[in-house]
Amino acid sequence: MAVVGIACRLPGAPDPGAFWQLLREGRGAVAEAPADRWSDAPVRLRRGGFLDRVEDFDADFFGVTPREAAAMDPQQRLALELGWESLENARIVPSRLRGTRFGIFFGAVADDYARLTAGAGPDALSPHTLAGLGRSLIANRLSYLLGTRGASMTVDTGQSSSLVAVHLACESLRSGQCDLALAGGVQLNLSGAATADVERFGALSPDGECFTFDARANGYVRGEGGAVVVLKPLRRALADGDDIWCVIRGGAVNNDGGGPGLTHPEPDAQREVIEEAYRQAGVDPAAVQYVELHGTGTRAGDPVEAEALGAALGALRPAARPLHVGSVKTNVGHLEAAAGITGLLKVVLALREGELPASRNYRTPNPRIPMDEWRLRVHDRLGPWPSPEAPLIAGVSSFGMGGTNCHLVLAAAPDPADLPGATAAAPADACAAPAPGSG
Repeated sequence: MAVVGIACRLPGAPDPGAFWQLLREGRGAVAEAPADRWSDAPVRLRRGGFLDRVEDFDADFFGVTPREAAAMDPQQRLALELGWESLENARIVPSRLRGTRFGIFFGAVADDYARLTAGAGPDALSPHTLAGLGRSLIANRLSYLLGTRGASMTVDTGQSSSLVAVHLACESLRSGQCDLALAGGVQLNLSGAATADVERFGALSPDGECFTFDARANGYVRGEGGAVVVLKPLRRALADGDDIWCVIRGGAVNNDGGGPGLTHPEPDAQREVIEEAYRQAGVDPAAVQYVELHGTGTRAGDPVEAEALGAALGALRPAARPLHVGSVKTNVGHLEAAAGITGLLKVVLALREGELPASRNYRTPNPRIPMDEWRLRVHDRLGPWPSPEAPLIAGVSSFGMGGTNCHLVLAAAPDPADLPGATAAAPADACAAPAPGSG
């Protein structure tokens, strides 16, 4: 499978180029909530990663009437924008997709706009409300706009939703149900009541930062935004001369299934999904140079994830060559439904550029994580890959609150010059992602 386009709208980064600059410079995009946010309920912790002007939308461009646009969840609007931009980056003319088996897979969990609409009373309802607030429509609107006939679904597995969406897109391409696919996720934190729910659950850091794998880890800070990739079979991408960004070699999904609690992570299940991902990808786990963590910075989550990684990947390595890890949540916050695709995009960019950005907010190792014993090292400064002369292999993890875990295996794009006859011999079940702005 291959990707021919990419797009994002993230805190402090309106496009992939700006996102890479933010990562390279080690900047954080977490700030105080805009004054017009979360007015429907009191929220004690008002920091987060936010987009600017989420109310802006060119309804006429997408053939949407003003009244319909006003009734639409802004997550639907964001999905339309990201889908269109990714096709532009892929040099695909949208009109040529009409009637094709183009699959669309979006991760989404939030219903903030529905809460706000309900709170506004009966006068806020219109004939467009039902379709405007339905989460399934996040994917379906883009299928309708493009006139495509492939699978079209909104995926909700909690915080792992967008990475699971990418996995499902790869599997759909591998089985031949789709010829081309778009996958990603969106998350907008519009409701104070929804943020108060997360706050009462006890997941948020009182410091308003993610301190992943650090001794200060005490919860996460919420973020919002979205990102997508367009996937295509690698053989076809090579034959079409696409500018391939990276290759998704394979992945796996499972569930904690009866762990210590419904919302408590389970290390054996996380270890199993990681091990299965490398089996499915046909990649030696010892070859992995970097893993983009789920890495929320919670007291329970970080030690469990480290234990699972240590068992699945760290134990296979000599002490002198630890596995490098990091979390983009330290830059932009935890994007919940869009967290996995944000981490994947970070790795796509790092593979393309041949550099690994720093994982921020790491000063003192978490005393509950024996980093040396588990052969792990937080990549806390911008620099080259640990073994730049070797094949660049990375993993991306994303775990849902209800126990649905996903891990994908990525590799640097093959050099066509090194692949004589590659258009005939490239593995049909690999996925590739092209460079942003390649169109």
